[in-house]
This record gives sequence, structure tokens and C-alpha cells, in this order.
Amino acid sequence: MADRSNITSWLTDMDGVLVHEGHAIPGASELIAKWQSAGTPFLVLTNNSIYTPRDLSARLQAGGLDIPEDRIWTSALATAAFLDKQMPGGTAYVIGDAGLTTALHEVGYVQTDNNPDYVVLGETRNINFESITKAVRLIKAGARFIVTNPDVTGPSQEGVIPAAGSFAALITKATGMEPYVVGKPNPMMFRSAMRKIGAHSETTGMIGDRMDTDVVAGIEAGLHTVLVLTGISDTEEIKKYPFRPTEILNSVADLI
Repeated sequence: MADRSNITSWLTDMDGVLVHEGHAIPGASELIAKWQSAGTPFLVLTNNSIYTPRDLSARLQAGGLDIPEDRIWTSALATAAFLDKQMPGGTAYVIGDAGLTTALHEVGYVQTDNNPDYVVLGETRNINFESITKAVRLIKAGARFIVTNPDVTGPSQEGVIPAAGSFAALITKATGMEPYVVGKPNPMMFRSAMRKIGAHSETTGMIGDRMDTDVVAGIEAGLHTVLVLTGISDTEEIKKYPFRPTEILNSVADLI
């Protein structure tokens, strides 16, 4: 077992780590309760930019997890924090749902299709040809292209569905412009999360279920990385990568 005695703060992925198909994974509720009772700084991270932290907190509560909204860090919040630092009070044409539009409003961004500074693409179930066309034209006219997360597909009850990365690829093909992607596996999302809770990389752990996002970004951010086998990655998947997490555990129950 890798030494985690110096870890005083935690970041954790949500789907596949704490919840699966809307239900808490065994041990997740107890781990969150342990952190809260000990006063351990932590954040739950998700690349999903559709929902606000309040929405996600309510959904997690329904699934058996009591996580306050201020303990949730989404790719939408990370994108808003990034844009606020890059160009405070800027403008953006936004393709996305409430999680993204709310986050940008809260940092003072004006959302417009009239010569915006940025085109920002997030997860949405309401994308259409008109919005894609407008994004392409604005980028060609000089707007910078930002995407909340690189995921090309996402889960649904009916099966996989195209996600932000797929629509970003379409826009890139039409414009020749690659977007800047803020969410995992960009380690910037972890660094912005650590700033929110006043954590330092040397004493922060990251729990995830994916080698290609959670673990690689955690390594690049200098974190103690924990891979759990309750989500995407399994022992055969791990062998495909040239890097390794600090620890491999069956589930978050092993951290209690």
C-alpha cells in the first residue's frame, strides 16, 4: 500500500467513483462522512457541465450521498474561472446548458453572438445546426474557441450519446481551429480545484476511475493518485498505459 499519511486534502471524480447509474457506490457515503467529520478539505469533480453544483448536489442526495454544493467542482466552473483570469468581464457565445451559462454569469461574462471574445462549447442535449453554424462563423471571424471537456461520448439509459468532444471535432473540422479544453485530462482543472479549497499538490490526493483522464491529469498536477476499479478502468485497461497511479484499490470503501 502506498503511503498516504501526508495527504490532507482530496479531490475525487464522481461517476464511477462515488456513484453508478444514480446510486451511491458502497463506501462512498461513509467516506464523505469521514471527510466531513474530520474537517478534511475535499471537492467532487466532474467533467459534466450541464448541471449547476446545486442541481448535482440534489441529484447526489437522491442517490444517497450528502454532498453540499460548495464541495462540487464542474468543468463549467473551471472554464468560468479560467476565462475570468484570462479576460475578466469578457463576452462569449455559449453552446451549453444551465451549468455553463450560470457559471459564466457568476464571473461577470456577457453572453452574446455579437462579436464575442470566445465561443464556449459545453455539454448539452439541445444542440442544433443553427448554433453550430453560428459558432463556426464566429470562430472564423476571430473568436477564440473553448471547450469545457474533451469527452466524445457520454452515458444515457438508452446507451452512449455524443458529447462535447464530438461537437468540438465537427467545429474544428469546419474552422481549422483546435479548441482549448479546460476539463480533465487538463491538469488545470485540478489546480483550480485546489485553489478553491486552499490545497497544495504535495498533500492532495485524487481518486478516479479512468486512466486517460483522472490518473494522467493527477500525475501531471503532481498529486497522489488513486485508481478505483468501480468504473471504466480494470486491470487489463491499466496495462495499456505507460504510467501508473500511486495506488489501485477495489473501491472507495478501501479508503475508509
